[in-house]
Amino acid sequence: MKGNLIIISSPSGGGKGTLIREIMNSVDNVGYSVSFTTRQPRFGEENGRDYHFVSMDEFRERIDAGEFLEYAEVHGNMYGTSRLITEHILSTGRDVILEIDVQGAISVMEQMPDAVSIFILPPSFDVLRARLTARNTEDAADLALRLKNSFDEVMQYQRFKYVIINEHLPVASRMLTSVICAERHRRDRQTEAVQAILDSFAQAKHQIVGE
Repeated sequence: MKGNLIIISSPSGGGKGTLIREIMNSVDNVGYSVSFTTRQPRFGEENGRDYHFVSMDEFRERIDAGEFLEYAEVHGNMYGTSRLITEHILSTGRDVILEIDVQGAISVMEQMPDAVSIFILPPSFDVLRARLTARNTEDAADLALRLKNSFDEVMQYQRFKYVIINEHLPVASRMLTSVICAERHRRDRQTEAVQAILDSFAQAKHQIVGE
């Protein structure tokens, strides 16, 4: 059986990246689809681990080749999710996490309504602003743009199946883990395992009752 497609989105500074790193280190059988972007790497980011950093020309070539499950311009840069990488991970039976902006998340949700969509909310605007300011990765103009965009982005929470308020990282991480595990145990995803158990009961009934 294919794994679950797990979409995790939030406004910039909502903490989705930190939460996903926690999940990747603590939850088994989860893969991560590394996105492509045209923005410059931030301090400490590695190509192929955090993002595939490419030029605008290469990004456009990949668009023309139909390589992206979704792509969008966000804060003046292009971001895209690889269709091939995502489908490969799913085909192995592992869940795959997509860490994408709100615009891209909605695009994937429209294409794949069965996806597990999770929205990460900061506890307040002031906390979001403090987090963005503290990470010191944007200049003043970019920071102002991200804060401005957050007003519209947070209102999209209603389009997601789950909402997690990221006030305390350990608590939010446990909530996210619970959602992923619960989705794995949906009845419709356990048909083969349940049928094997039912077959064992049918065989035992035949032996005991003689039917």
